[in-house]
Amino acid sequence: MTYDIIVVGSGPGGYVTAIRASQLGFKTAIVERENLGGICLNWGCIPTKALLKSAQVFDYMNHAEQYGLKAEGVEADFSAIISRSRGVADGMSKGIDFLMKKNKIDVLNGTAKLKIGKKIDVTDDHGKVTEYSASNIIIATGARSRVLPNLPQDGEKIFGYREAMTLKKQPKKLVVVGSGAIGVEFAYFYHTLGTEVTIVEYLPNIVPVEDEDVSKALLRSFKKSKIKVMTSAEVTSVDTSGDGVKVYVNTKKGEKVIEADAVLSAVGIKTNIENLGLEDVGIVVDRDKIVVDKFYNTNIPGYLAIGDVVAGPALAHVASAEGITAVENIKGMNPEAIDYGNIPGCTYCNPQVASVGMTEKAAVEAGHEIKVGKFPFSASGKASAAGAKDGFVKVIYDAKYGEMLGCHMVGDNVTEMIAEAVVARKLETTGHEILKAIHPHPTMSEAVMEATAEAYDEVIHL
Repeated sequence: MTYDIIVVGSGPGGYVTAIRASQLGFKTAIVERENLGGICLNWGCIPTKALLKSAQVFDYMNHAEQYGLKAEGVEADFSAIISRSRGVADGMSKGIDFLMKKNKIDVLNGTAKLKIGKKIDVTDDHGKVTEYSASNIIIATGARSRVLPNLPQDGEKIFGYREAMTLKKQPKKLVVVGSGAIGVEFAYFYHTLGTEVTIVEYLPNIVPVEDEDVSKALLRSFKKSKIKVMTSAEVTSVDTSGDGVKVYVNTKKGEKVIEADAVLSAVGIKTNIENLGLEDVGIVVDRDKIVVDKFYNTNIPGYLAIGDVVAGPALAHVASAEGITAVENIKGMNPEAIDYGNIPGCTYCNPQVASVGMTEKAAVEAGHEIKVGKFPFSASGKASAAGAKDGFVKVIYDAKYGEMLGCHMVGDNVTEMIAEAVVARKLETTGHEILKAIHPHPTMSEAVMEATAEAYDEVIHL
């Protein structure tokens, strides 16, 4: 069969790409070897947020007295929490199936392999191979948990994020290696349910891509809640010969041994590009990423790639945007290339972390003269009423032109607030315009205005 566009992979990059292609009149098919929705809907973004919500509710119930309430005998049913998460993921996957039918997109179940001449072979579960061709083939196969030589994953004592959300038994002690979004989210989840958690981070700060002030604030919150954190530390080996594990960690003060039930490896991702036929077609790969131009064309005409398999932030919303941009360019709509300097990042531990644009350090290193404002949630009436006074909003402006260079947040529900800064930066809004835009009171979001006022020496509530 012949199509206008075949998308390989049905994650948030792939399925969004397929839908937009169909909307634009392209005869479209999508290839998926597991479940529609890919990692994000089935094993990543969505089910982890379900787990984190259960942990948050449990935390609220255990601290009910802070809100003038009484809750006795509160217990966490670990298997029920896992079951709820899987149910949420299954429901979302079925929703993608509905969207495929609604948009008349053919779903090709099986494993794809690229061929020369804009063709692919799809091998189904029974070993049957069917050839398809298309004017354009878009690779959106995503990524998986990266395995390090010193952390070989067995799925039981040493595991990645996928196993972390389907454990049959809650570990009493857990070592989390890596403190990026995946690491700190699972650390918060398991700790809140009663697991003794130790985070081991190779770099000097946790959530190392964030502004240093944010990293320090999250570290304080974690330590206050009794999550153990080791920075500038490297796991050299793990002994799994006993009932549990012995984790050997090299620190500035020498080697330390941590005994635990299991290890969660959250040290990054590995792209799913093996056995895809890239070499057969001649598609160029550099450092585990498919090389593309600004509209996601590879070096071979008719073959494109988006999402985690290309350079850039490995985020669901980035993959979706890249796919839309790619098909709109195929259609000849002259879309604007994505501005990778304006991609929001969100981490859903507690307190949450959200950011966009330059950190303060990056802005200074880039040569900007800057104005920096910070508004703590301890000074926010809404945060006090909600019992969520940890954290702050930090804004960084170019002193000469008033451009918002960056916005960094740590606190309750800040992942729902960061979009204001993304839109402001997209519209080239100045600090003065943010300051004079009346924000509703009492809200957490007015902290963006208050932080801006602090940057311009006009703050009222500090």
